[in-house]
Amino acid sequence: MLSPTARRSAALVAAARTSVSSPSSSHASRTANALQSCTRPAAAAHSSLTYSSSSSSVRRTVASVRSALATRRHFITSTAAKRDVPDDDVDALFDLAKIERVSDEADVVIVGGGPAGLSAAIRIKQLAEEKGEDIRVVLLEKGGEVGNHILSGAVIQTNALDELLPNWKELGAPLNQPATEDHMRFLTKNGSFPLPHPPQMSNKGNYIVSLSRVVAWLGEQAEAAGVEIYPGFAGSSIIWDEGTNGEKKGIKGIVTNEIGLNKARQPKDTFEPGMEFRAPITLFAEGAHGSCTQQLIRELGLREAVNADPQTYALGIKEVWKVKEDKHQPGCVTHSLGWPMDMRTYGGSWMYHMEDGMVSVGLVVALDYENPYMSPFKEFQRMKHHPFFKDVLEGGECLAYGARVLNEGGYQSIPKLHFPGGALIGCAAGFVNVPKIKGTHNAMKSGMTAAEATVDAILARRAASGESESESSTERPGIDLVDYKTKLDNTYVMQELKEVRNLRPSFHNPLGLYGGILYSGLDSLILKGRTPWTFHHKQEDYQATKPASQCRPIDYPKPDGQLSFDILTSVSRTGTNHTDDQPVHLVVKQADYKGHVERNVGTYDGLLGRVCPAAVYEYVDAEEAGGEDALGKKLVINSQNCIHCKTCSIKTPDQSITWTVPEGGGGPKYSLT
Repeated sequence: MLSPTARRSAALVAAARTSVSSPSSSHASRTANALQSCTRPAAAAHSSLTYSSSSSSVRRTVASVRSALATRRHFITSTAAKRDVPDDDVDALFDLAKIERVSDEADVVIVGGGPAGLSAAIRIKQLAEEKGEDIRVVLLEKGGEVGNHILSGAVIQTNALDELLPNWKELGAPLNQPATEDHMRFLTKNGSFPLPHPPQMSNKGNYIVSLSRVVAWLGEQAEAAGVEIYPGFAGSSIIWDEGTNGEKKGIKGIVTNEIGLNKARQPKDTFEPGMEFRAPITLFAEGAHGSCTQQLIRELGLREAVNADPQTYALGIKEVWKVKEDKHQPGCVTHSLGWPMDMRTYGGSWMYHMEDGMVSVGLVVALDYENPYMSPFKEFQRMKHHPFFKDVLEGGECLAYGARVLNEGGYQSIPKLHFPGGALIGCAAGFVNVPKIKGTHNAMKSGMTAAEATVDAILARRAASGESESESSTERPGIDLVDYKTKLDNTYVMQELKEVRNLRPSFHNPLGLYGGILYSGLDSLILKGRTPWTFHHKQEDYQATKPASQCRPIDYPKPDGQLSFDILTSVSRTGTNHTDDQPVHLVVKQADYKGHVERNVGTYDGLLGRVCPAAVYEYVDAEEAGGEDALGKKLVINSQNCIHCKTCSIKTPDQSITWTVPEGGGGPKYSLT
């Protein structure tokens, strides 16, 4: 007798085997078949709850995605023989390592539905159509809808979009506010003065946008092109291609995470195992510090393979405001250095006047800061009381809040981009141009370049083997996209990153901010990036953190509820939601809570409680918590608050926190960011 899980899997496979039709490639049919996650936490807990796409208003449910997948090729995989056990014997039937999984196969799997992933998907379908070929592209997105997990400033350069979709204006792309003027200022505590505007920061021809809206629109274009998009499918782990000795040679695909596990990692009535998605090429487009990307870099030695520097990151915190009409300057773009950052901390702020009376305001704080008493969230809140910001925001309304890490390592921190079975694209690889304060165009171009290499490789394999798109390639070795790197080196992506490679690391100097500004001016205005030397990032961000005993505590003002807000009020503006009864996705390594508290409270006075922009981590008094981990404190992880910024796994001084994906569909619901 099969277990309930096996019966569910067998039913899906039976549906696949008895199906006599294949999915239509038309946009209408694809949309009607619906691409909603079987890992949607709320749908699992409340079967009557459905989600609507803001772009197509199509109700997407667990049942519909099963229907969409049922017409495809499936099989059951298991690491152990199936066992006959009583239905009510949960302990006997459940072993996550031995669970049967439904597996689906595509030509290309893309993990992440941001600018890079969607651009890659669209370009693959465009090229396939040009060549008269059918290439099946499956895109997995952990957000509940495409765009839900996207946050950026953002002023975007349109050169990649012009190339990908030249008629984007006619297609209704949400790029409505051109940048009309640029300013650069240095802030003191109570004033400011103008700085020369760096040439690479010119925004002539660029647009101030909500990147979450732009990405949602790109998702529509991808669906129209025939891409299968599955929102709420969170890529959780890698299907490795292992050698005879167990060494990892490459990959075969991706596994989505389980749904319906309780906090003790035991199955609830709603339990469904994660699915396998296999392909000869899997493109990873998870954004900065993606969880699967980190597995790949570590296990395949991608950083060591090209002698890349450590990646360095910053935390970007953003709000969108509706301001009074007389204070709105449509198209005005201002960046600033200086206050509230100290002279040892790299960072800066922005204010972009968007369309419809909205203003984007934010602060970027480099995560290699030294003082563990710093709170990036509170720095941002007090920043808005500076006259420069206050004069614009006062009397307005805060509409949205969010935070996300971004790559700052640049050219010398890019790991090896390809490996057997896959490649890294977009911010997963780290293509942000820090001096330009832009990465979207590079992310898109990297995805498009990978798409070109992907199509060439797939068609070459088909031609060499006589394989058609309908034949299984499950046991064939993954394709190594060597040409992707070769092609990318000949694009503006690598050329512009190489040109500005020394600017960000130049701030690692005895003069701090002032030394970095002086060198950056020399390099940009006079040398123009044509230098025979390369500065390096010599350590991980967490290694820059000093013990609390060597630093001064920072006294932050209380929020006034008008310009500045408490952290929980801000989190409420993200729309964040996670199912309560699920495993905590923020994992303390080896469950060593005692050691974690001893190190992070004893040495760093609870840094994690200050660096998180969503109040996820608290070190509470043992009396309040009903027990202690160490030093009279207990670590409390409010994982339901998590906005998926990834800061904790980067900045925790002892690297004892691992960020993993929660149930698919959980997290923020960004729409204006």
